[in-house]
Amino acid sequence: MNRIFSGVQPTGNLHLGNYLGAIRNWVRLQQEFECIYCVVDLHAITIEQDPQALRAATREVAAGLIAAGIDPKKHIVFNQSQVAAHAELAWIFSCVARLGWLNRMTQFKEKAGKNRENASVGLYAYPVLMAADILVHKATHVPVGEDQKQHLELTRDIAKAFNSQFGVEFFPLPEPQIFGEAARVMSLRDGTKKMSKSDASDYSRINMTDDADAIAQKIRKAKTDPEPLPTEVAGLEKRPEAANLVDIYAALSGRTNADVLGEFGGAQFSTFKQSLADLAVHVLGPIGAEMKRLTTDPSFVDAALRDGAERARAIATPILREVHDIVGFLRP
Repeated sequence: MNRIFSGVQPTGNLHLGNYLGAIRNWVRLQQEFECIYCVVDLHAITIEQDPQALRAATREVAAGLIAAGIDPKKHIVFNQSQVAAHAELAWIFSCVARLGWLNRMTQFKEKAGKNRENASVGLYAYPVLMAADILVHKATHVPVGEDQKQHLELTRDIAKAFNSQFGVEFFPLPEPQIFGEAARVMSLRDGTKKMSKSDASDYSRINMTDDADAIAQKIRKAKTDPEPLPTEVAGLEKRPEAANLVDIYAALSGRTNADVLGEFGGAQFSTFKQSLADLAVHVLGPIGAEMKRLTTDPSFVDAALRDGAERARAIATPILREVHDIVGFLRP
């Protein structure tokens, strides 16, 4: 069976954008792939973290994955720092990758901004660690969004360079797993900005831990415009808030925007928002309740992460041992 690897940062406050953009797709992939899902806490410390908050966020993200439907017994869920092979292979890949390749990574430029000289080396080099995350398990496929395509290309470049440098056909060239048009969820307060946990207003997002009342209230208060919903998709142009709510309804219901407008076109937003709130509560309510249950008693999540790490090590350790032999490291 082909093997999926994907990671999520333990930044806390998982929200609707995380669920529709990635997590629900990860759940679906379990039917077709052997799946390895990693809470990438090594990546998280490329910027300063509060240690207690990092531990709590790691548990929360793992709980979110499990609550959304990822089965930690059939597949692997673990946090990255428990499997040392990720960091070790990243160093080896650092000696294969080229500065020119990393200099082209647009995400570093965006994250470092004007403070580039004070950015950590880890922030600059984390695409190399990302390549190690994928290849230490010889993953064949990686779910990617628009913002990660460049990093997957770098992973393929590193795999090719390693294979070429040592005259082997060892690492696979992982393929992107694309789900068609990705659900791009925007802020409920500003339809031109992506939904984000960093937004100062909690009303800008629907958190995966929100209860039914909070979900419904946030949708009722979501910014709209004074016109009724259009009857055709073209009518959503230059109406970012209307487009966002229609996108969310379509994504949650598994329908197209055209289907949604076929039902609600011409309706006032008050009517549409009530239907959207009911749908969002139906889909997200059980996930949020299960997340709260799991985070209240973290022993289950901790046990799942330990078990996942043990099984991840069982895959990664023999692969890294072969890398040692290929590179020429002396070992007993």
